[in-house]
Amino acid sequence: MRRESSIHGQWSSKLVFILAATGSAVGLGNIWRFPYIAGENGGGAFVLIYLACILLIGLPIMMAEITLGRRGRQSPINTMATLSREEGLHRAWGFVGWLGVAAGFIILSYYSVIAGWSLSYVFRAAGGAFAGLDADGVRGMFNALVSDPERLLAWHTLFMIMNVLVVARGVRSGLEKAVKFLMPALFGLLLLVGYSMSQGHFMEGVSFLFKPDWSEVSGDTILLAMGQAFFTLSLGMGAIMIYGSYLSSRASILKTSATVVSADTAVALLAGLAIFPIVFASGLAPGEGPGLIFITLPMAFAEMPGGLLFGTLFFLLLVTAAWTSSISLMEPAVAWLVENRGFDRPMAAVIVGGIAWFLGLGTILSFSLWSNPIGFSLTIGGEATFIGGTLFEMADYLTSNIMLPLGGLLIALFVGWRMTQRSVEDELDLHSRVLFKAWYYVLRFAAPVGILLIFLKAVNLI
Repeated sequence: MRRESSIHGQWSSKLVFILAATGSAVGLGNIWRFPYIAGENGGGAFVLIYLACILLIGLPIMMAEITLGRRGRQSPINTMATLSREEGLHRAWGFVGWLGVAAGFIILSYYSVIAGWSLSYVFRAAGGAFAGLDADGVRGMFNALVSDPERLLAWHTLFMIMNVLVVARGVRSGLEKAVKFLMPALFGLLLLVGYSMSQGHFMEGVSFLFKPDWSEVSGDTILLAMGQAFFTLSLGMGAIMIYGSYLSSRASILKTSATVVSADTAVALLAGLAIFPIVFASGLAPGEGPGLIFITLPMAFAEMPGGLLFGTLFFLLLVTAAWTSSISLMEPAVAWLVENRGFDRPMAAVIVGGIAWFLGLGTILSFSLWSNPIGFSLTIGGEATFIGGTLFEMADYLTSNIMLPLGGLLIALFVGWRMTQRSVEDELDLHSRVLFKAWYYVLRFAAPVGILLIFLKAVNLI
């Protein structure tokens, strides 16, 4: 049964949905993780494998999640409960909605802390704080930031307030206005690519990213590409489902999903083309994760002409990517409070933001007072393995390795095996029997197998 619109509102156009969904998908991981793992795992060979995985896992699951969202027109929790009831299925399928919202909520709590680092570095870059610092100086600056709970608390609080202010204003006045402004800003990466070209090492960066090296490709490389294809699109955390609930019934789910996937990949590649020529021009080694963003790049910007301007621009773009992702993580829980507890949207946003802020304190303290790992040792085959970590590490492991893959798998099984084919066809509305059969087959067979392999790899079972 089609519902024409959500009680929360509707995107004003298909383009706005594409901007919003792309904003949800593009996050901190796109800026550093995708370019790095591509360069270290066969360059162009990895990119080709990644694109194949996008077609077999990312795109089909995204289409399925948008289909559920648009058909239910409610928060993920209520959507799954309603659709389960309409399809005559067991009420336990409603767990899929709870799992996604809970995963997004936990991710928001620590994502806000990491985004606070980026916010801090905008002001450091603009103030010329990196000038004259050597590697030890930049590293010391970063370590001083993450080990200072009070400073992290301040930036975490500021970033969470930014999210609450957007989500509290609703779909049209808050989310839509934000993505209309923020997403075009992300393509300021084009300016950074132009800056990188001027540094004389652009082709070295291109080679690092795109030169195919099939000798680096192994089974682990394929699993890595599968995981990146799944996680980069914000699947399984309720964000895409709730955004899909605000999508017009006239919009093509296939076309909008394909555009989001393409834009997400383009941003990741542009980030690589912007970052690595700068790194190579400075004679530095490309590092992974926070080391690349918060240590290597500040050193490079400090030494290069125009580094103050472009360093500030880079960290602004990083904050923008984090902001568009985090508002999508907050929205499912806010929508549920409005629907089920009778709160108005501003109050619901304050409650969700406040609880996520409080949980984020555990992440803040994980870098200082609570930095000693907690857990237990498990002996398997005579070999002891430590299970645990800091609160931040455990939250990241739980969401990334268990909750998100499980959520994606259950979405594929629900749409592919439990919903009636007629309901799926009615909502997806592909207008091509061949296209529908191809997508349906991939969703039912290839995608679940791929996600299961991701899950087994993540928990070190393969």
